[in-house]
Amino acid sequence: MGYYDVLIVGAGISGISMAVHLQQNCPGKTFAILEGRDGLGGTWDLFRYPGIRSDSDMHTLGFRFKPWTEAKAIADGPSILKYLAETADEHGLREKIRPGHKVLKATWSTKEARWTLIVQKSDGSTEELSAGFVSMCGGYYNYDEPHDAGFSCMEEFKGQIVHPQFWPESLDYAGKKVIVIGSGATAMTLVPAMADRGAHVTMLQRSPTYVFARPDQDRIANFLRKIMPDNWAYALTRLKNTKMQSYVFKRCRAAPDMVRRRLLKELRKWFDEDFIARHFSPDYNPWDQRLCLIPNADLYKAINRGDVEVVTEQIDAFVEEGLRLQTGEVLPADIIVTATGLKLTVLSGVEFFVDGLPVHIPDTFSYKGMMYSGIPNMAQSFGYINASWTLRADLTSEYVCRLLNYMDDIGLAQATPTLREEDAGMEARPWIEDFPAGYMMRSMHLFQKQGEGPWKNTQDFEADRKMVRKAPIADSALRFSHPVSDQPTVIVGAGRKKTAA
Repeated sequence: MGYYDVLIVGAGISGISMAVHLQQNCPGKTFAILEGRDGLGGTWDLFRYPGIRSDSDMHTLGFRFKPWTEAKAIADGPSILKYLAETADEHGLREKIRPGHKVLKATWSTKEARWTLIVQKSDGSTEELSAGFVSMCGGYYNYDEPHDAGFSCMEEFKGQIVHPQFWPESLDYAGKKVIVIGSGATAMTLVPAMADRGAHVTMLQRSPTYVFARPDQDRIANFLRKIMPDNWAYALTRLKNTKMQSYVFKRCRAAPDMVRRRLLKELRKWFDEDFIARHFSPDYNPWDQRLCLIPNADLYKAINRGDVEVVTEQIDAFVEEGLRLQTGEVLPADIIVTATGLKLTVLSGVEFFVDGLPVHIPDTFSYKGMMYSGIPNMAQSFGYINASWTLRADLTSEYVCRLLNYMDDIGLAQATPTLREEDAGMEARPWIEDFPAGYMMRSMHLFQKQGEGPWKNTQDFEADRKMVRKAPIADSALRFSHPVSDQPTVIVGAGRKKTAA
């Protein structure tokens, strides 16, 4: 059974971030990256539908340590995958990645201060690996199962039904009638891309979404790269964009009516009042759900060309020739794409055990948005809902490195977030709150909880950055111990320890 100081689960953005930070900040640590799929890239390797792109700018979705130097700030999927592959190659990570290694079970032994992972390989065999620390970097999408929206009579439809998560490479849609069900980021991407390639597309949304258009190139970023080194230009652009993301989110919370008016005002450049009222005026406030980015106004242009029709109505059932709406109208189609959201999974579906006892994740509290109460030596990368994923993935990687180095410094091998007496009676709130997006609401009961103090999931990059880089590692909620000790050892301050009574 192979042993590593750290085992990273997932070779997407979060896993690559963790590996690079370990190399840079914990050079003596051994590690491997376990990836259930056949290649690196995670989300950007999984999704292959037309037009696949980021809805975050690459100056914040990119890594802090690797400048994004392409002209387009809103990048397509293949470009993002190329960026991730370049990062892996530049840091020699290919030899660390084990593709086709899906983690099924993780068991912690306090006596040995190590994890034992049961890993299923692509040939169906299993392998045991052990580690002192596990870094969960698999995101929260269920890669094997899409969300089932529960539509009626799907078997009646005589055409082809496609889910974006499993896009057939050979799908021919040029000249055909396509219905895309959905109004989220996937639908907003698919619709103009398919229309540009010859399909007549109907975007069927059951409820509207807030959208806004912006250029896919950041003129300031491109100008800065002309007058200063790439890393300087990237750092300044990243700072600018994180500040802007924070500002927009806070304005949406503080003055939702003002933001709503501004969003609708921009739409009037493209559409009349009646069209906006029917199709682009949600009944919730901006950022109650994620805003949808329309790069270069591509969706608006496709609608005005007549290549795209927008229908906002509830679906009754699939019928032989297409979809029947609750109004009784039938929309004909050759292909129906169900872009109706994703199914979430907790900790990549891995079963966790601590000293032989199963961990029920909904009973745990999140510690600093990265660790779990009662689970030793494990951290999860979980990005922001209101900002780019990588901002928090990089911070989580920094924190794990600080934690590992701190444990080495004090000579202790186990770090366990532990609820304190003062936390008794603390309200258990959802891990993600004030964000009623369907894909989140459907699954929040499966996730860890949040509370107050170190148990709060801030969703605030500025606050998290200060905490990760400046706050002491040792605090009253993080218990440190060593396997050879009969009693747990609680750290009460940097470099000082005492044996618990």
